[in-house]
Amino acid sequence: MGLMDGKRGIIFGVANDKSIAWGIAQQLHAAGAEIAFTYLNEALEKRVRPLAESLGANVILPCDVASDDEIADVFKELERQWGTIDFVVHAVAFANREDLKNPFTQTSREGFALAMDISAYSLVAMTRCAVPLMSAGGSIVTMSYLGAMLAVPGYNVMGVAKAALESSVRYLAAELGERNIRVNAVSAGPIKTLAASGVGNFKEKLHIMEERSPLRRTVNQEEVGKASLYLLSDLSSGVTGEVHYVDGGFNISAG
Repeated sequence: MGLMDGKRGIIFGVANDKSIAWGIAQQLHAAGAEIAFTYLNEALEKRVRPLAESLGANVILPCDVASDDEIADVFKELERQWGTIDFVVHAVAFANREDLKNPFTQTSREGFALAMDISAYSLVAMTRCAVPLMSAGGSIVTMSYLGAMLAVPGYNVMGVAKAALESSVRYLAAELGERNIRVNAVSAGPIKTLAASGVGNFKEKLHIMEERSPLRRTVNQEEVGKASLYLLSDLSSGVTGEVHYVDGGFNISAG
């Protein structure tokens, strides 16, 4: 018997086989979960669909998380096919490259709003649609980073968006706890992903992690996947509103 046998849920945010979301998907699948996937556009569908099908997924849906209608359509289809769900993984974030590269004071109003919309508000929109399908309770997990808590050079507007995301986790957890729906975040250390390529001085951040982390190395997708599996499973039935750090202990040494 697998830890997630009989559990069904959806992952938003797989872009390729280097994605943190893909590491989570692999762990969930190995534990027995049935997973639905989304993709942003046709270009990403070509990457996502083969990965999803390799895990036996038969629910692979388009979704632009900037659209309330598209998010609602995804959950309507899940309800049509499955009736209920047990978990949601929110692994979506975006900011304009210039708003990451430029000094934070130069962040455009439009860029600030976009980063907040895609990286933070989308969790609220997904949760609103997921709750009616979690009649027996469930677990929602999102992805954060140290830049939500500390000012990390080069992370800029994304750090502010992640801070909003973590605050949203706490408010959602407080609201949904009585319905036995848990909401948590995983704050991963720097990992080489498609999204990370837009962060300034990313290689330097990896080097600092390797120097200062008690583990003397960076973490990987598999390790973040295992932490997420814990939060999505019944093993964490008493855990909600929390940010779990999976970064080799860098937060301790960064102080």
